Amino acid sequence: MRKIKPSLLERAAQIYDFEAHLRTRDGAAPIHDEIDAPVVDQPESKAGLLRPRAAGGVAIDRAMLEEQGLLVPGAAIGALAEEFRQVKRQMLITARSVRREDADRSRTILICSANPDEGKTYCAVNLAISMAAERDTEVLLIDADFAKPDVMNRLGVRDSAGLLDALGDQRIDVESCVVRTDIPQLSLLPAGTKTHQDTELLASGRTRELIAALLAADPRRILIFDSPPALAASPASVLAGEVGQVLVVVRADKTGESDLREAVGELDGCEQIQLILNAVSFAPGGRRFGSYYAQDEAK
Repeated sequence: MRKIKPSLLERAAQIYDFEAHLRTRDGAAPIHDEIDAPVVDQPESKAGLLRPRAAGGVAIDRAMLEEQGLLVPGAAIGALAEEFRQVKRQMLITARSVRREDADRSRTILICSANPDEGKTYCAVNLAISMAAERDTEVLLIDADFAKPDVMNRLGVRDSAGLLDALGDQRIDVESCVVRTDIPQLSLLPAGTKTHQDTELLASGRTRELIAALLAADPRRILIFDSPPALAASPASVLAGEVGQVLVVVRADKTGESDLREAVGELDGCEQIQLILNAVSFAPGGRRFGSYYAQDEAK
């Protein structure tokens, strides 16, 4: 029998011994997954462009997604799509395995990293696109990186009123800030108008009310928050206490063990913390996924 080599994240876990930290809480080890996520340069900003509304909402430029190395809805299945299929499956399994009273909370996912430039927004957008392909889900991708919002820019959609506006003004219906897109089952919620009180607004009871309202609007809806890095800005730790799952992006060539441990400590308001390995060198012949779909079917 052919011996299966340990995955990249399994090897990373041996280095970090991350499970030892989590065992101090419930005695349960986290679910790990891995991802090849190429490092991409930021394209020229297109945040000022409002793309024409298609029948299903604001049109997302598929060519722009491809330029950034992001998943493209409807494109041929490759290694990246398969990796995110594995990531989302673990998140969905976790969501469906919780107690009934926590079912709504499990539909909220925070994507975070220890430090800037480790790929959290890249992973948040890809996870949202991948989850939106599920038959029984509606995905709302929320830009909660208030200091440096980038979700709308990545998708070529102009910023508008968003989460911070609804948090600061109870007269604003948060659902009115949701931007529908022409990617089936994918909507966006911008960060909103910047304020120096972002952490205080998040820490208020209004946050829980808005999350409950967004979940109640559609029982199939999954909320994905792109948060600021845990060690760079305080909103991440506040949001971690309001969500059911946290996905920490670990950059293979950058994230240090001490930073990872400290970040997990900041996010331990959430009981379900998982890791995703980013920026792994891509070797076409050495991956588990992607090559199967590329095989010549005529053989």
